Amino acid sequence: MPLIQSRFATLIGQNLDAEESARIPELTPALARKLIERIDSVRLFAHAYTMLGNFTYGRFHPCDLLDHAYRHELDGICIHLLDGEERSLGQMSDSQLREVAAHASRLGLDVHLEISSTRRPDVDEVVRIARIMAVEHIRVYSRYEGLLSDVMKRVEADLRYLAELADRHSLHFYFEQHEELKSAEIADLLRTVGHSRLHALFDFGNMINACESPMDALRELAPYIGQVHMKGVRILKEADGFGHRGVLQGSADDDLPGARMLCELLMLGESKPQIIAFALEQENHYYAPMFRQMSEADDPFIPYREMSETGIPGGLSREALLEQEPRWAFNQIRYTRALLLRLRELAELRLQTAGTTSGC
Repeated sequence: MPLIQSRFATLIGQNLDAEESARIPELTPALARKLIERIDSVRLFAHAYTMLGNFTYGRFHPCDLLDHAYRHELDGICIHLLDGEERSLGQMSDSQLREVAAHASRLGLDVHLEISSTRRPDVDEVVRIARIMAVEHIRVYSRYEGLLSDVMKRVEADLRYLAELADRHSLHFYFEQHEELKSAEIADLLRTVGHSRLHALFDFGNMINACESPMDALRELAPYIGQVHMKGVRILKEADGFGHRGVLQGSADDDLPGARMLCELLMLGESKPQIIAFALEQENHYYAPMFRQMSEADDPFIPYREMSETGIPGGLSREALLEQEPRWAFNQIRYTRALLLRLRELAELRLQTAGTTSGC
């Protein structure tokens, strides 16, 4: 058993500091059984940002993302209303939206929608499209400018409006921590509004720009997390804070404790999994500058945040980008499934040493 625990700690201990390494749990039979159950039921989604170059500079269509997810035996897609330019969901007629929804249904895939706003006009539009497509799950995040205290008031008002819409149309909204707000601030907002259809979306790297550590951010948001964006990140020290650059998840360039976060997120929820979708959001070459500062005031000024975008990386032609994006996406699928398999194998070994089986 000590050998199995050592292998487990080595696997999920990558990129953890000494304090976090000391918090790695013991792989008990109970934890092993739960881990196996969660891995066997994990729902992996393709994320449109992984193919952003093909959506922006190529001819990628939402149905192409569905086909990609189907080919790789994923469970659904997460897609922004703007992905695909003139071919995007936001530019489609009602009949075209129904065609995309029908294609997803034929393939047995779920669709989750995303917008980069909490403003009423934007929210009303995504709800209109969600109802046409019979979509239940919508990602949002705020992009307000002003003192933090004022931003928090505006976001709280927006969340209360989202709660009304969620009840009215049987929807679920997921507020993503997106570099400008800290995880504790988001948790406070969700706790204050206190609505069962409002959740957090946990991104593997966005807390870096808010001067948070990944595991601290996860612990702050844990009671509220319903969806996850997985990716690899190179942490960049910038002035009085940190930026990040997207890299291949699990590569030597990835500074995140991705295996530890995945394991922790899988275990959320008592009788059933709390996370309904782990979206594979490989963001190779994406850059996000420092947003919050380590020595900021108690009520700091929050600057306006543009929507995320990634241009054509230096040294790559447009044609090369379009060719390589699907390879980067497959790289993440392969890495994630290999990691899940290694975790499951260790859990099985732990049960064998306890004289039990995974079916107990």
